[in-house]
Formats: sequence, structure tokens, C-alpha cells
Amino acid sequence: MKKKRSLITPPVGNYSSRKEWEIVCWNEILKSEKLLRAIVTPNERNNLVKRAAALERLSAGESYTEVGKELLLSPQTISAIKKILKETGYKSYRERSKTDRKKKKYSVDYSRKPRHQGAAVRTKYGTVYLPR
Repeated sequence: MKKKRSLITPPVGNYSSRKEWEIVCWNEILKSEKLLRAIVTPNERNNLVKRAAALERLSAGESYTEVGKELLLSPQTISAIKKILKETGYKSYRERSKTDRKKKKYSVDYSRKPRHQGAAVRTKYGTVYLPR
């Protein structure tokens, strides 16, 4: 016996890419309030509401401090939300760490040259390096 397919999530094969399929499915989920309530946890709903409120307050010109105190959000979350105003979508701190954050740069590359030149001699004052 063949099961009847849901009308909300059409088969992936009907679309040229998974991204296109995802967009269609998301729009259908947004239309169905009952389904949205069923699949979104209270914690996720709380996070979505806070992010929407923060976005609204930041676009109205409120400061990080005001938004953070009112909505109990961290500066990192507020920063990510503020980037939404400039970009196209939300990225969590964890997602941004993969690509956006700068890697640490050290002034001296110790892997290329030895740390000290000369012969190491241990004295009562510590190790001293004598020229060869």
C-alpha cells in the first residue's frame, strides 16, 4: 500500500536544486501555522521572536546596550543580528567562526627558523646561547 505524500513538502526531484526545493518548502511551512507550531520548539520560537525584536530595535537606532538589557541578548547575538541589516541572512556566532573571523597572525614565524642562534650553555642564571 502506497502512502499519500504531504502537499507541504513536494518531492525533491521536482526541482532543479535542493536550494530551490528548500525555499518552496519553507514558504509552504510559513503558510501553515499549525505545522509551524508543531515543528518549532518553544526555545526556537523564543529565539526567533527575540531576533525579530532586536532587528526592529536596531533599525530604529537603539544601542547594543539598550537592546541587550531589554531582550536579554548577548553582544555577539546583537552583532550578528546587526549584520543582517547589511547582508542577506542571519549567521550564528558558530557559523561565522568558520569563515568570517580572522585567523590569528603571529609576528614571528617560529616554524621557519630556529629560536636561538649558537650553542646552548646552561648556567646558574639560566640557559645562555653562545655564538659559534
